[in-house]
Parts: sequence; structure tokens; C-alpha cells
Amino acid sequence: MRISPEYLQMYRAMPEEPYPIPAVDLSKINPVYYRQLVNYAAPEPAGTIIVDTPNRFLYLTMEGGQAMRYGVGIGREGFAWGGRARIARKAVWPKWTPPAEMIDRQPELEKYRNGMPPGLDNPLGARALYIFEGTRDTLYRLHGTSETWSIGKAVSSGCVRLLQQDIIDLYNRVPNGTPVVVRQA
Repeated sequence: MRISPEYLQMYRAMPEEPYPIPAVDLSKINPVYYRQLVNYAAPEPAGTIIVDTPNRFLYLTMEGGQAMRYGVGIGREGFAWGGRARIARKAVWPKWTPPAEMIDRQPELEKYRNGMPPGLDNPLGARALYIFEGTRDTLYRLHGTSETWSIGKAVSSGCVRLLQQDIIDLYNRVPNGTPVVVRQA
């Protein structure tokens, strides 16, 4: 399969990052999940993030009936969240702190109770957008991942994961306060 130079550039290695990001092996991802501008008649105003969990897409709505569409990995059965919220915080190469419930389920994560340093092995990846309902942290995030195989699948502990290059693109497009709508069906 021949991959367009546009996508090779979009998903290039990013050695300029504090933790250099390798190029994405696009042959291992269904091309439907590559970032692309699409026609999208959303019931939400421009500048809204819509997560379509059944189809594994995240849309950033834009003027003129368009959206930037990203392929995502979502929460596995029993870990999904849906509803309306907003981005209350954005972080570059964030520290990851697993919730106490996750440590209870996976005791090997105890060593990260006070946080895992940033890096390519950190589950939040290159960027994280923190989802809040009012002033309450939902503990759900939109974040980067180095696990490219997970895009298009339901495998996470509830968060929405994007390729590192895609979360950097989304991070650069949205301010704090951006509305988020997560649709379950």
C-alpha cells in the first residue's frame, strides 16, 4: 500500500520534542483513522470536541460544516464515560498518576502512586487535555499514546487516546474551556 506524502509528513518523527517521538508506522493503522478534514454537520457549535465512541473518532468542529477528525482508542467495556464537560487544563509531557482504584486493580502500579515522570512510556504521552464537569475532575483525559495498535480499539481504562502527532495537533488547536461531548451510542 502506498501512503500519501501528506500523511508521511503529518506523522513524521518529531526529534524536536523533549522526548523525541518516532514516526508512526502508518502501515499498521487503518487509513480511516488518519487525521483528516471532513464534512461534518454537527449539532454543536464550532470549537467543540465530539468523541464518537462507537466509531472511534474524535471531531473538532469547525465553521462551514467541517471538522478535523482524528482516530482514537477508547475505554474498554466497563470503563467508558459519556456526557458533556470541558477541557479545564492542558499539559505538555505531563506526569501520570494512576487513580487509587487503578492501583487496587493493578498493584504493580503502586510505584507510580505519586506520579510517573513524563516520557514516551508514560501513558499520557506528549500532551494531555483534562476533562472536567463543572469544577470536578472526571479523571478522564484526551491524551497521546505510543501504542499505535490501540487506535480504533476499546482498550483503555476510560481515557481517549490519540497518536502522539494527533494529540499535539489537537492541543495546539483548542484552548482551556473547550466544550467536550462524549457520545456512547
